[in-house]
Amino acid sequence: MQAKTIGFIGGGRITRIFLDALGSKTLPLDRVTVSDNQPDILSKLKTAFPGITVTTDNRQPAAQDIVFVALHPPVIKGALPEIKGSLRPQSVVISLAPVFTFTKLGELLGGFNRIVRLIPNAPSIVHAGHNPVSYSQAISAEETAEIEVLLDPLGQHPIVAEETLEAYAIIAAMGPTYFWFQWQALRQLAATFGLGQSDADAALKSMLQGSVKTLFDSGLSYAAVCDLIPVKPLADKEAQIRAAFEENLPKLYAKLKGA
Repeated sequence: MQAKTIGFIGGGRITRIFLDALGSKTLPLDRVTVSDNQPDILSKLKTAFPGITVTTDNRQPAAQDIVFVALHPPVIKGALPEIKGSLRPQSVVISLAPVFTFTKLGELLGGFNRIVRLIPNAPSIVHAGHNPVSYSQAISAEETAEIEVLLDPLGQHPIVAEETLEAYAIIAAMGPTYFWFQWQALRQLAATFGLGQSDADAALKSMLQGSVKTLFDSGLSYAAVCDLIPVKPLADKEAQIRAAFEENLPKLYAKLKGA
C-alpha cells in the first residue's frame, strides 16, 4: 500500500477518525489529500495531521489512487458529478455512506464502477471498530486484499452483501450512541457514591466486557441471562426504552433503504 495515494472528500468526523487510526499504522500521511468546503475544518486537520495536503477543491483528492467519499448522504448527490472527470481509470472509490448503492454511485460518477462501500464505526479511532464492507464486481481479488490491509488498523471489516449495509449502519455504526450516554451516567453517579474515577472506570469496563460475554457466549437463553441478577432497579423503565428502539429504528432503516 505504500505506493498508493489516498484522497478524502470531506474532512469531518469520520475522516478524522480514519486519519487517527490509519495514520498511526499503515497510512503515510504525506500521501493523503483531504478536501472540505470549510477552511476552518481543514485548518484543524492540518494542525492535527501536519503531513497531509488540504484543499477546498474536491477534484484534488478525487485524482488519487484510493478515494474515500466521506460525505453525508444529502451532500453526495451534488458532489459526485463534480469529481467524475478527475477520477483515474485505475482508482478505487470507497463510499462511507449508507443509502447510495453501487448502482446509484455509478450513475452519479458517470458510469465509473470501481467502487467499494463501507459503513464506518466510531470505535475505529481506537482500532476496535466494526466496519462492514462490500466490493463491487469491478474490484479484483488483488485489489480487495490491498484494501483489506489498509483497513486492518480500524478493527474488524467483514465483507458483507451490499443489501445488508443499511442494517449495519443502524446496528453497528449508530449503535454506540444508544449506550454511551447510559455508561457516562453511571460514571458520573459513581463519583457521587464515593468511587474514584479510575476505580469506577475499571469496574464499568470489566462489567461491560463481562456482560457482553455473558449474553453472547454463555450459551444461556436471554431469559436465563436476565435471571442471573435478581434486583433490576430500572425494570419499570424497560418498556419505555424498548419502545424507543422499536419506534425509531425501523423508521430510520426504511428511510435509509428508500422505502
